[in-house]
Amino acid sequence: MSVSSQQNRLPTDEAQTAAGTLNRSMSVWHSFTMGFAVVSPVVGLYAIIGVQTAVTGGGWFAALAICLVMQLLVATVYAELSSQFPIAGGAYKWARQLGGVTTGKYAGVIYVSSTIAMLTTTAYTGGIWLATFWGALDGSGASMVFWGAVFLLLCMLLNLAHVNLFKTMIALGVYAEIAGSFGIALLLFFFFRQHGFSELFEHMGTGTAPTETAAFLAALAIAGWAFIGFDACSTTAEETHQPKRMVPRAIFLALSAVGAVVLFNSAALILAFDHSALADASKTADPVTPLIASSFGDWVEKPFSGIVMIAFLACGASVVKYTSRIVFSMAREGNMPAILSTVTADRTPRNAILFTVTLSSLGLLLGLNDGAVATVIAFGTGGLYAMFAMTTGVALFARLSGRWNPSLGELKLGAWGLVINAVAFIWSVFELINIAWPRTYAVSPDAPWWQLWAIPLVLGGILGITTLYLLIQKFAVIKFRRT
Repeated sequence: MSVSSQQNRLPTDEAQTAAGTLNRSMSVWHSFTMGFAVVSPVVGLYAIIGVQTAVTGGGWFAALAICLVMQLLVATVYAELSSQFPIAGGAYKWARQLGGVTTGKYAGVIYVSSTIAMLTTTAYTGGIWLATFWGALDGSGASMVFWGAVFLLLCMLLNLAHVNLFKTMIALGVYAEIAGSFGIALLLFFFFRQHGFSELFEHMGTGTAPTETAAFLAALAIAGWAFIGFDACSTTAEETHQPKRMVPRAIFLALSAVGAVVLFNSAALILAFDHSALADASKTADPVTPLIASSFGDWVEKPFSGIVMIAFLACGASVVKYTSRIVFSMAREGNMPAILSTVTADRTPRNAILFTVTLSSLGLLLGLNDGAVATVIAFGTGGLYAMFAMTTGVALFARLSGRWNPSLGELKLGAWGLVINAVAFIWSVFELINIAWPRTYAVSPDAPWWQLWAIPLVLGGILGITTLYLLIQKFAVIKFRRT
């Protein structure tokens, strides 16, 4: 069999003879809702709006729109790969399939590390909303860690329960976002708008960033957080019906729908409130609820926090599923302990789920230190953009070297595929560097030096440890053969 035919052989054939197979129980709707929940307009926008306003001063709407367009190009590459290689693990598996075993190992380590950091961040912030809803948050680091652990426990139980319960929770999360955040944004836009559309592009450079250029680059970096997670649709492809056709659709639908909601919601908030009010709100842990309460009345705080809590739970449960499938796929191919590739009678990778939640729980302990938790949050975004750069880079190399023939997939882009792949790779590398760039004006004045260099340090450490492990493994094999 030629190299080309080997690389383009469906990896699902390999999956059927592996340690475990997963239950194909997801329709395109379920794949879409899971992707929507992971990207989550509420989680994404509410996580960045305060930082955006504080750092840039305003005018960050354009950066948000640019980031969405470029991420859609990255999503197109993921959709193209999914249409040909629909298997658990997504980008990890593609890196192994097209770049070789060693490339796959590096990809797997980066992927799992960054998604674990993403889950830890979601649990930390989701725990705050959980405690807020029950009126039990006292603001201490220990309290935040406790509620984050409760949040993770709920997400784990949703993944271990019957698949229909998981699907129901994810659907509730989508409905909560549509009825809550998008519904409130519609009311703000049509009945409480105070400014003209030019307000969306004003006040850039009036925040902590020293210049307008620095503010715009920071705005692009911060906006990157709002549009990650669409790749969750590809990591669960092995559980989706007709994955070659449905997974690419789910990827596009999830990112496009979330992008539209994020852009509209951000515009509604900017146009409905004075710039000074947004700037003051950005200094608080929850920059959105007080603004909404000032328009609709205090009665809205409780139901609104409930809506956000449900959205966070749907996001967290989806990230657990998303990450555990990467762990499962790596274990099935011998890159993690084999016990993580076993499945239950209903074909749920329970051990991979427990492993994922355990690692994230350990990461939550970093919440006892503000600098440490900020590092986890930064790496969660930077690590995923490193994975975007690696995936688009491997795809581009494989396309140009003949190791991958995209025309064999269901999604056929023709000559445009190469152009889109090249631009997506350049963007991913740029955004990775932009996100990792040390910005003293984007952190607290007393932040330690290692927090500024969090992404290069953590990513470099992970790559260094992985390289050392591979070298030791290689020398052990050579020594064994000699004896």
